[in-house]
Amino acid sequence: MKSIDLMYQTMLAELGQRSLDAAWSADFPSDGRFTPLTVKQRRYWYFDRPDGKGGRTRDYVGPASDPEIAKRVEEFKAQKDDLRARRRMVSTLTREGGMVAPDRMSGDVIEALASGGLFRLRGILIGTIAFQTYAGVLSVRLPGHSIMMGDADVAQDFAVSLEVGDSMPPILQLLQSVDPTFRPVPHRSGQAAFSSFQNKDSYKVEFLTTNRSSDAYMDQPARMPALGGASADPLRFLDFLIRDPVRTVVLHKSGIPVTVPDPSRYAVHKLIVASRRHNDGQSAVKRDKDIRQAGILFEAVLQTRRSSDLALAYNEAWQRGDAWRAGIRAGAAMLSDEDRKHLKACLRTGAVEIDEDISLSF
Repeated sequence: MKSIDLMYQTMLAELGQRSLDAAWSADFPSDGRFTPLTVKQRRYWYFDRPDGKGGRTRDYVGPASDPEIAKRVEEFKAQKDDLRARRRMVSTLTREGGMVAPDRMSGDVIEALASGGLFRLRGILIGTIAFQTYAGVLSVRLPGHSIMMGDADVAQDFAVSLEVGDSMPPILQLLQSVDPTFRPVPHRSGQAAFSSFQNKDSYKVEFLTTNRSSDAYMDQPARMPALGGASADPLRFLDFLIRDPVRTVVLHKSGIPVTVPDPSRYAVHKLIVASRRHNDGQSAVKRDKDIRQAGILFEAVLQTRRSSDLALAYNEAWQRGDAWRAGIRAGAAMLSDEDRKHLKACLRTGAVEIDEDISLSF
């Protein structure tokens, strides 16, 4: 597995910080522009932005003679310059640096959710879009066949959504700003709640949350006050996946600062999830992808000398009980011989580094 050059690693870190700074400081959307107009021989500033329908809306800002407004316009010009610079950085990282950009729909969807406050409200990007960011997190080139996408999965802890005291704008409104054909998908329980949304091309955005200790909550949509009217499907083992997430950047347009699971937790979680998939249809396809991604991460973690991270995550899952151990064993049995060798090598090395015993009963 090829490593990513230190120059590109440094560039990604710089892009992440600048993108995060821009997300916090921008008072006006970066896709808009200030426009000066003269009315009755006096100049005024207006702000034009896309209306989502191919046109633009125009908002009054104030007189050009106001020094505070003039300062704001100059700051915005600097932000636009930074925006162009960040776009060039994203292009360099994907074209030359060996990192991966999402498909256009996925990038636009994540951008809309991020602008709506998803990551500020402690939402976490999971699934394959998160996996592709691990090229930057681990500084290795990921094989292209492992990162094909077709949907976007987002998680938020149930307790966080209840307690954060804030909410995103309506999720459907955000998604329709990307594609007007997005519609809520009726929930399989028959309840009047929506945890997923789909467009005419079958691209799906799904919201998931932690299961609240009892299987009685499974298949019942959880009301999520922070998610702008969306509910979320409770999922077993999700609390393990989204604990102690990491910040990184989705390489779309000028870079989108996001939060994703720790890669070691992601890899162990994929073993468990794969063991619970069915052996036919789409479930089998997803199972194979789970195992492939887990195997890639085991190799990457071993190569980048992060075995202690994997050992800690593995031991935490192993100690959670019989169902977790059965899932790990079954998932590990699906790995190729080479990937299983990488997993064992990681755990043996990691066990020494963290000074803990680790069971290798697979």
